[in-house]
Amino acid sequence: MSLQALVAEVFAPEGLLARQDAGFRPRPGQTEMADAVALTLDEGGTLVVEAGTGVGKTYAYLVPVLISGHRALISTATKTLQDQLFSRDLPRLLAVLGLPVRLALLKGRGSYLCSHRLGLARQEHLDASTTRALARIERWAQVTTRGDLAELPGLDDSSPLIARITSTRENCLGSNCPQAASCHVNLARREAMAADVVVINHHLFFADLAVRESGVAELLPSVNAVIFDEAHQLNETGVQFLGLQLSSAQWLDLARDVLATGQTQARGYADWHSLVHQLEQSLHNARHLVGASSKRRWMDDAPEGVHSGDWLEALQGMQAALAQAQATLQLLSETSPDLARLATRAQTLQEKLQRFMQPVAPGSVRWVESAQTMRWVDSPLDIAAAMGPLTAAEDASESAKAWIFTSATLGDDPALSWFTTSVGLRDARCLQVPSPFDYPQQAALWVPSDLPKPSDAGHSAAVAAKVRALADVLGGRTLVLTTTLKAMRHIAASLRQESAGWDVLVQGESPKRELMARFAQAGAATQAGSAEADSWVSALGERGCVLVASASFWEGVDIPGQALQCVVIDKLPFPPPGDPLVDARAEQLEAQGRQPFMDYWVPQAAVALKQGAGRLIRSETDRGLLVIGDTRLNTMGYGRRLLAALPPMRRLSDQDEALACLAHITRTATKA
Repeated sequence: MSLQALVAEVFAPEGLLARQDAGFRPRPGQTEMADAVALTLDEGGTLVVEAGTGVGKTYAYLVPVLISGHRALISTATKTLQDQLFSRDLPRLLAVLGLPVRLALLKGRGSYLCSHRLGLARQEHLDASTTRALARIERWAQVTTRGDLAELPGLDDSSPLIARITSTRENCLGSNCPQAASCHVNLARREAMAADVVVINHHLFFADLAVRESGVAELLPSVNAVIFDEAHQLNETGVQFLGLQLSSAQWLDLARDVLATGQTQARGYADWHSLVHQLEQSLHNARHLVGASSKRRWMDDAPEGVHSGDWLEALQGMQAALAQAQATLQLLSETSPDLARLATRAQTLQEKLQRFMQPVAPGSVRWVESAQTMRWVDSPLDIAAAMGPLTAAEDASESAKAWIFTSATLGDDPALSWFTTSVGLRDARCLQVPSPFDYPQQAALWVPSDLPKPSDAGHSAAVAAKVRALADVLGGRTLVLTTTLKAMRHIAASLRQESAGWDVLVQGESPKRELMARFAQAGAATQAGSAEADSWVSALGERGCVLVASASFWEGVDIPGQALQCVVIDKLPFPPPGDPLVDARAEQLEAQGRQPFMDYWVPQAAVALKQGAGRLIRSETDRGLLVIGDTRLNTMGYGRRLLAALPPMRRLSDQDEALACLAHITRTATKA
C-alpha cells in the first residue's frame, strides 16, 4: 500500500486517529495537506503549504513523516514550539500509531548548561541575588541529565546569568575542556545523530548554515526530509545569521572574561585591568559617535550622520585595544586552555572588525543600531541565495530529499510569492488549505470610519476610546495589538485612566508567559459578561483584563474559548519606514523596475495582518470581533487587497453594531 493510502486511512472518519483520540475530528483540509506531504516524501522535491488556522497542520505533516520511516529534520520557530513538538505532539502520535521511532531534541549552545563555565562563574564576585540564583542552578546541575535550561523554572530568558553558565562557539574549549566527556551539548548532538526524527529550531538551522558548527551540518546529509513549521519566519530569522554581526555585548563579554580569567589564572603576568579598560574605552568612543537609541544605515565609510574621520579613528582605536589584548593572551596561551581560547576569540573579533572596515558587498545592507547594546549588522536582503541552491540541488539528485515548508500565513496570492521569492524556491509546489472555521458565523470585522488618520497625534487616544467601550461590554477579554511600542504605551496609559471593571496588562511589564496565563485566567473568570462579571470576579479574586501588546504578540498567542473574544489592531502593519533592511529591499525592487509599495510593503502588511487576526478564532466554537483602527482599509485602493487576505468575516458598519455583536456573544456564552 502506498504512503498516501496509508496516510488516508489514518485520517479517515473511522481511522486510527478517530479510534484512538476522542478529540479528533476529520477535517478535509488536514487530509488534503497530509496527502500532499506524503506524495512529496515519496517523490522528493519541495512543497509549500499555507494551512489556515484550525487545519491541524502539525499532525498533517507528522503522520506522513512517522509512517514513511524516513529520517527527518523538523524545524520550528521557537524553543517553546520545539519543546511542544518533542514533549507533546510527537509522543502522543507515536502512541496512537504504535511506531518505534527514536526522537531527539537539539537546540543551540545557549540552551544548555556548560559545566565548565558554571565553575568559572563560581569564582566571580557576584551580588547577593545573583549568588543565590547561581546556587539554585548548581543544585539543579547535580540532578539534570540533559542540561536543558528549559527544565529550570524561574530562569528568565533575559537573565544575565545565562551568558555565564552557557558556552558560545567562541568561548567553548572543545576537546581541551576538562568537562568534555560530560558536555550536555555533545550529548544532545550524539542523541540527534542516532535518532530517526530530530526537532530543531530555525535559529539553530541558520546558525549552522552560516558557520557549519552546531550539529545540523552533520545531520542534513543523512535525513530524507526537512520540514519547516512556522515557515513565515524563515527569511527574517535567516538574514540574522547569514550575514555578519558584531555587538557591544560580544565585545564586553570578551573584556569581562579576559579580566576574570587573567586575574584567576595569570595574575601578575599582565596588567589585566589596563587591557580591559582600553577595550571598554574604545567601544565607548565608537558608541558615543552613534548616539543612544538610533539606527543608522552604514553603506559608505561611516554610518549616516557620523563624520567619517571620527568614525575611522574610533575603529582604529578598537583595533589597537583588541590587538594589544590578543597579543597578551597569545603570549600566555600555553599556560591555560582558557587563555588560549580567549586569544582565539580576540582574533575572531579582529577579523569581524576588519570586515566591517571593507566596502559593503552587492546584495547586502549594513547598519549600526544603538539601544541597550550597540550592534553592527551586515545582512543579505533575503535568504534566497543560501536556501535556493540548497533545495534545488536536492531536487535534481537521484534520491531527492523532501523539503516541506508550512505556516498559516505565507502570502496573499496563489503562488505564495511573498514567501517563495524570499526563500529562493523557484519550482516548489504550492498548496493553500483554507481554515475549517465558519468565519461569517463565528467572527465579525469592524473598521471604524470615525477615527483620525493613523499619522495623527490623537490616533492612539481615539483607538483607546474604542477599546474601552468594547471591553466594558466583555468585562475585558480583549487583546490590543499595536504596530509600535510608542502606540502600545499611549493606548495602555489612556486605558488605565478609566478601566474600572477590568485591568490593563502591558507587554514588557511581566514575562510573556505570565501575561498570557493571567489574561486567560481572568478571561475564563469573567465569562458571565460585564454586568454579571463583577460578582464572578469578586468571588474568584480575579478581574477581567485587556492586554496591550506589540511585536511578538502578533503571533504565537493561542487562547481558544471565551477568554479572548475581541482583537483590536491599531494600524495596518506596514514595514517600518527608515529601517535599513526595508529601505534596501525597496531600492532593490526599484532597480528591477518593480513597485516597492505594491510588491513588498503591501504583501508584508497582508501577512502580518493575517497573523494578528489569527489570534481571534482558535476553535470551531469560538466567537469574536476583530477591529482594525485604520481607515485606509476603506479609503485606499490597496485596502481591498488587504481585506481579501483576511478570513471572510462578516462586516459591521458602526460602533452600535460592534457593541451589539459583543453583547450577543456575551449572552450566548452565558447561556452555554
